[in-house]
Amino acid sequence: MSKYDLIATTAMGLEALAAKEVRNLGYECEVENGRISFKGDEAAIVRSNLWLRTADRIRIKVGEFKATSFDELFEKTKSLPWEKYMPENAEFPVSGKSVKSKLFSVSDCQAIVKKAIVERIRTKYKKTGWLEENGPLFKIEVALHKDVALLTIDASGSGLHKRGYRAGQGEAPLKETLAAALVMLTNWTPDKTFADPFCGSGTIPIEAALIGQNIAPGFNREFISEAWHWIPEKIWEDARSEAEDVANYDQPLDIAGADIDHRMIKVAEENAFEAGLGDLIHFKQMQVRDFTTPKEYGVMVGNPPYGERLGEKAAVQRMYAEMGKAFAPLETWSIYILTSDEEFETHFGKKATKKRKLFNGFIRTDYYQYWGKRPPRSK
Repeated sequence: MSKYDLIATTAMGLEALAAKEVRNLGYECEVENGRISFKGDEAAIVRSNLWLRTADRIRIKVGEFKATSFDELFEKTKSLPWEKYMPENAEFPVSGKSVKSKLFSVSDCQAIVKKAIVERIRTKYKKTGWLEENGPLFKIEVALHKDVALLTIDASGSGLHKRGYRAGQGEAPLKETLAAALVMLTNWTPDKTFADPFCGSGTIPIEAALIGQNIAPGFNREFISEAWHWIPEKIWEDARSEAEDVANYDQPLDIAGADIDHRMIKVAEENAFEAGLGDLIHFKQMQVRDFTTPKEYGVMVGNPPYGERLGEKAAVQRMYAEMGKAFAPLETWSIYILTSDEEFETHFGKKATKKRKLFNGFIRTDYYQYWGKRPPRSK
């Protein structure tokens, strides 16, 4: 098997979590802003696509070099071994971005990279005339940062947050990758009660259930690299069999989601059903101020409204105060709340044990963590 330079891209703030996941799969890695770099064979491409809960996508690094002129970009792109990855009839659109670089025209960079790859493919496959591009899809990206060009091929296709279970969603759905991260950043274990009082379309409870039963997040979806001739079908079959073998479908779970909107409860139930978890998660229409439970030592994760829109802030902050009163009796519960409101602690009425900066899309948020009392040690 060949070795490849692989990159798992992530949202800002999730790099350490994604790196831990990569290491758990058995691969050493390096952490940079927004990406985890590691080496692996064809099985690594498959397994990282299937298993990484907090990564956005898996990319194969074809080359990285300094480029301050279009000639340099063309020649260095042309010198890369594109035929190692792509057949002569590959369909290969080129996307691009440029930050703080002399070559700032993204469209020109895309066109030059495309032309260079065409020249390389023609030479290596001894082709003349047009390339047909009626074969498997290879999405190529040229990313320029401070005059360094990084050329990659996307091995995921749709972003890894698309697990395949979302039948419906609300106005501002939380990405599945961030929802998984919110769960992974808590002290929750599958034997504890889990609750989300702002469940919306059910993403956080569903991700908790997938984690609780050790179900691979990419198990029920397809990937662009499944059509590539150099990754044998058996590798995909073996990786999916491995995922099936290690899933703990018998793990009992106590997971609940609530939302003020009865329509979202219906959507959440449909999404849980699509994920194969319909019987494991209980959804209920409820206002957060009415949250009560006799259970102890549970974990709550919430992504409440932020009050970003004009005129909403005061109402949202009143709701934070109601939350504070409703959750005050839950001394043994650990509570985790994601919001962009920098005055959240004031309105909630309690200072967080810890907070962590995260990005919900382009919104800078804080993850407020309130750790509950520990259970007594069993004798």
